[in-house]
Amino acid sequence: MIVKTQFINKNNEPKLMSTSIIHLENIRKSYFMGKQALQVLKGVSLNINKNEYVALMGPSGSGKSTLMNILGCLDSPTEGNYILNGKDVSKMIDDDLAEVRNKEIGFVFQQFNLLPRLTAAENVALPLVYAGVSKKDRIEMAMNVLDKVSLTDRSHHKPNELSGGQCQRVAIARALINNPSLILADEPTGNLDTKTSIEIMDIFSAIQAAGNTVVLVTHEEDIANYAHRVVRLRDGVIESDKSKQLMEMSH
Repeated sequence: MIVKTQFINKNNEPKLMSTSIIHLENIRKSYFMGKQALQVLKGVSLNINKNEYVALMGPSGSGKSTLMNILGCLDSPTEGNYILNGKDVSKMIDDDLAEVRNKEIGFVFQQFNLLPRLTAAENVALPLVYAGVSKKDRIEMAMNVLDKVSLTDRSHHKPNELSGGQCQRVAIARALINNPSLILADEPTGNLDTKTSIEIMDIFSAIQAAGNTVVLVTHEEDIANYAHRVVRLRDGVIESDKSKQLMEMSH
């Protein structure tokens, strides 16, 4: 099966890796159980540029899921600053964070998180409901994005009529519908076989090549190899941060 890769750069401009889209400064996160503080992130500083493709790795308990939640504005740090696309989101209230999530970030999860009663096109269009887009425009935009992931022929099917790979492509289309500046993918191939995983990762490569920033959480080395940079966490701190060129030179 050939997956289309005709993603268009937002303004058809040359893609520049200029400014950072993510700037984390000394991010700390603790969870409190009574008076007991469990420190999960212990001072993480990280810059990710626009149009970068970064994999976050680390063993269980390393803090990568907590870091992903902070990057996705699903959680706020206990200390430190998080500048996302020029906005300091680390001190924002929940309502403002929800707006940032809807406009700036496209999420792809391991479990797909599709609504079972909605068709593929309706699932993809869902974020546009919250953005106040008319139904006619929503479906038209959803069909355009489904075309990018080669799924227009399945647009009227519900999730239980789709394979795992097709469900994940619907989820990717939904993540792209608002033209976000950042795509966050949490173990996006965790429930898929090897062949389907390769197809899904090829789509992420095409998304990044079209000018999007992609940050991927994975524990699989072969999936992390698709990224151009790998950041490894251990015990709540960054253990290593290497670009692909440096990794290839060290082998």
